[in-house]
Amino acid sequence: MDHERFMREAIVEARKAMEWGEVPIGAVIVHGEEIVARGHNMRETWKDPTAHAEMIALREASRVLKGWRLTGCRLYVTLEPCPMCAGSLILSRVDEVIFGAYEPKFGAAGSIVNLFAVDRFTHQPQYTGGILADECAILLKDFFRNLRKAKG
Repeated sequence: MDHERFMREAIVEARKAMEWGEVPIGAVIVHGEEIVARGHNMRETWKDPTAHAEMIALREASRVLKGWRLTGCRLYVTLEPCPMCAGSLILSRVDEVIFGAYEPKFGAAGSIVNLFAVDRFTHQPQYTGGILADECAILLKDFFRNLRKAKG
């Protein structure tokens, strides 16, 4: 798998979020070798606590693939999924989750908890973290540094 190529596409989505003044988190869903869905954080703009990059990409992939079961799909996201997103990825039957930076405050793929490793769930996606982690983390650090500067 060319994880870096698809993670770079997720970074493109993260930059779109930043253009909206959103926390720069981006995601893409790949079926086979084709990107079928994209998403970026839109919580502030939409005033929606569920408008995470992963959730938006999951909704789009379900629409494109005409079903909620996303077997055969991989999700690439610039930040380790939170519990809500990890749960949604499990429920949607995504085969694999690949993320960039680790999230020490809310990460649900090993940083705080690992929902992907709970064997009592009917599905456990494969997962890989740390792909282009430095690039993904720099986007977040720069965003929050600039936000603090703007607030004075």
